[in-house]
Amino acid sequence: MDTSTSAYRLMELIAISGECSPHALTHLHLSTSYGEKLTTRLKKEGYIRTHYKDGLRGYRLTSRGKKLLLSENAARFSFYLSGSSDTNRPRSDIPRRLRLQQASIAYAMLQGAGVEIFRDRKAPLFQPGTRTEASPCNMTLPAFYHSREVKELGAEAVKINNSRTTGILLAPECIYAVFCTGGALMKWEYRTELKVKALLSYHASRGILSGMGGGSRYHPDTPIKALIIGEGMDTALKLMESTGGFQKSYFYLDSSFDFFHYIPDDAAGITMIRLLCSPALLKGLKNLLLSDLQPPCSDYGLEHDALWDGCPVLLAYDFDMLRISRFRTALSLHDITGHLICFDFQKAVLKQYFRETVSIETIGLKKFEGRFLQ
Repeated sequence: MDTSTSAYRLMELIAISGECSPHALTHLHLSTSYGEKLTTRLKKEGYIRTHYKDGLRGYRLTSRGKKLLLSENAARFSFYLSGSSDTNRPRSDIPRRLRLQQASIAYAMLQGAGVEIFRDRKAPLFQPGTRTEASPCNMTLPAFYHSREVKELGAEAVKINNSRTTGILLAPECIYAVFCTGGALMKWEYRTELKVKALLSYHASRGILSGMGGGSRYHPDTPIKALIIGEGMDTALKLMESTGGFQKSYFYLDSSFDFFHYIPDDAAGITMIRLLCSPALLKGLKNLLLSDLQPPCSDYGLEHDALWDGCPVLLAYDFDMLRISRFRTALSLHDITGHLICFDFQKAVLKQYFRETVSIETIGLKKFEGRFLQ
């Protein structure tokens, strides 16, 4: 099979995720009609099959499809297509299948944003004995490591076995713990996720990540951030307004991470990944927006980025839910109004969240892409 075709790229995605969501096909630049024709052909040729149960549809590889990929690139696929792992022998219960399908969407989005996801193209950071401080690895960032890859740390990873993280995204100046929540609140254990942050902080300062080569060495103060991928922007409102439910067993904004960025599982989310992984883009956009505003004032007693006609301004385009929440609380306590600057696709949710306490100015996503990403 030609490895440059859409058929091969779809089979790759199914292989590394275990079960692929039909929604992920849109991130492979496949139209609905062509996606249907492609999956029909691959099923007819015996490479994939549809798994439909309990109202949930997904695509899985057949044994013939697995053999083809392993013969083409064993270094890339043997980790996923051997043993009794979920990617090789997917279970049928809904929670496990949802996690696999959400991972397939995340993989497709990350790949679309230029993030390296394949094992044969990444440094084997978490495999014991593969690298030392004396022989640091050279790698290109950003790169994503699935939670199964992180668990190659062995005994250390046992501490975070119950974490809801899908994996970690290594960006040039920060590390993201990536979570996939779909359209509902995910299960959440504060202490476990705090251990994830502690583990990543340790390795960024003194462990495997601190010895990275190629100018990508992480320093002790490297920010460890949460990046949550959800279904559309409405899910962000659910997350920000959640109190954790009974015994706080579901997600709520806590102090396990200092940053909780949210992105939707669509084309806008892919652009957001590119932005969040690029210090130059973040700095360039921030400087452009602040150039027409007054500097912040410490006398206001609240966190803000600038002033606009005496009104505190928050740059909310990176959609850090924790910072947005603090801003709303501060405006309420001081009984003042604020001003938000965000992308156009984020406006409706922020308007619902803040009600009448803010005015909102938007950045056109298409204009941003045309100016900064061409």
